[in-house]
Amino acid sequence: MKTLTAGTPAPAFSLLNQDNELTNLADFKGKKVLAYFYPKAMTPGCTVQACGLRDSKTELDALNIVVLGISIDAVKRLPRFIERDNLNFTLLSDEDHAVAEQFGVWGEKKFMGKIYDGLHRISFLIDENGTIEHVFNKFKTKTHHEVVLDYFNSTE
Repeated sequence: MKTLTAGTPAPAFSLLNQDNELTNLADFKGKKVLAYFYPKAMTPGCTVQACGLRDSKTELDALNIVVLGISIDAVKRLPRFIERDNLNFTLLSDEDHAVAEQFGVWGEKKFMGKIYDGLHRISFLIDENGTIEHVFNKFKTKTHHEVVLDYFNSTE
């Protein structure tokens, strides 16, 4: 697995959102995009991470950041996640993990002694021109939103 790094152009992706509508990275040109990859909707860690971003929406909006949550869940699972947890950002379905592979977040994982291929929990801040500005790969689900906001507080 070779994860993309800061300074690299972000892959120009198009994925279906929770409303079964095509969403393109190019739709957000002129804004910063936090593309966060999470393993599975409605699981404990993913829920905590999503709720932290939900609760930080005002601060993220003030920084001109759009949040896109990307998982390998089927489109039909995404609206339930949004409704159940009152999420206020877009979720995208990457069922065939093609976009995850482009970003370098699909690869070998280990859990309870088993080795398998899966989605790694990594987030990419993409700048207004489509270049990866920062990669967030060391955080706990509970504090992911704080790590993102702290990045901005330290760069200003």
